[in-house]
Amino acid sequence: MRVSTRVVILLAIVASLLSFAKFSHCATTGWQSPDQYVHACYSDIPALYGERALDKGVWAYSSGADSVEYPVIQGAIMWFTAKVIPHGVNNYFYGSALLLALLFIFISLTTFRISPQFGYLLPLAPAAIASMYINWDLWAIATMLLAIYWFDRKAEVASAVALGIAVSTKFLPIFLLIPIAIIFFRQERITQFFKYLVFTFLTFAAINLPVALTTPKGWWRFYDLNLNRGSDWGSIWYALSNLGLDLTHQNYLSVLCLLIGLTSLIIFLLQLRTIPTLAHTAIFVMIIVMAVSKVYSPQYVLWLTPLAVIALIDKRELTVFWFWQGAEVAYHLAIWQHLAQVTGAKFGLPVVAYSVITVVRIGASILLLVRLAARHQGSRVFPGEFLLSTSESYP
Repeated sequence: MRVSTRVVILLAIVASLLSFAKFSHCATTGWQSPDQYVHACYSDIPALYGERALDKGVWAYSSGADSVEYPVIQGAIMWFTAKVIPHGVNNYFYGSALLLALLFIFISLTTFRISPQFGYLLPLAPAAIASMYINWDLWAIATMLLAIYWFDRKAEVASAVALGIAVSTKFLPIFLLIPIAIIFFRQERITQFFKYLVFTFLTFAAINLPVALTTPKGWWRFYDLNLNRGSDWGSIWYALSNLGLDLTHQNYLSVLCLLIGLTSLIIFLLQLRTIPTLAHTAIFVMIIVMAVSKVYSPQYVLWLTPLAVIALIDKRELTVFWFWQGAEVAYHLAIWQHLAQVTGAKFGLPVVAYSVITVVRIGASILLLVRLAARHQGSRVFPGEFLLSTSESYP
């Protein structure tokens, strides 16, 4: 179905308002537990406003082990918005939510620009709508999509800079370098790949070095947390532990499964008969990373949804897309109702049921990956023609 830009903007505005209505209950009741979990309106924005001393104007990385647990640009956004928005936790949430709503409209337009046939799906995706104001992820997603858009349009320097900015906001986009490397290799443009890599690294270094040199302990906190954390909410490891399969050495297992998944993806991309576009392969690497990671935050669906939309080619793939969205919505409800029980609510979701829904969500995402890869070509592992060649990329 083809729609106009105005329709996409209208849908994105409506989606932003619906999401705000969902979160507004917690703003009016003071973000109290277990109420904020019972009503599924928890947000990191008000939670970290006081916990990270943003309400006192403290620089995001000057508190050592109590610094913000995010990369530099996100920390700077958290700090700067706290400085300019009138004091008060609700004011901070409302101001941050307004900026996130504007970003969601921009992301919806970018997704529509990349995929005019299916771009309207993003502001209709219920799991994305439900998660819009949980965290600041949309700041990084916006620049990640710009990197994808510019890369497939051969604006590679701009794409590399955008990717460096995205990685400095949230680290997840770093994994896009894998399909990017494969595309350059398939095009026999190895020198251009190293040029892309240099621009990405220089952008990252220019953003990070001032903070790393002046407040090294606060800057390192994000990386230390992710290297040393155990299995946490939403991960396959946490779910299996709760279901009786408590695997040891989960850090090593997570890395091993990630390497196996990424190696399989590389082999898959190398065997395609046509050179893939980044727009149609980014979803694969992100699903693999999130399926085996040690944590899956509810807002991570915001990363996957636009990538899934731009990877769609055939309307027959919509069935699995909506099935996956349904699994994400089920997980969105499950995590909050389980946390409600943990924090003392009269009713909540037991840990076993929560863990089963976690496994179903991961399975649905893998099913989406397989369906997008196979493109209705039976059991063939490497169908070859399911992606557009670079010369056939979007306008």
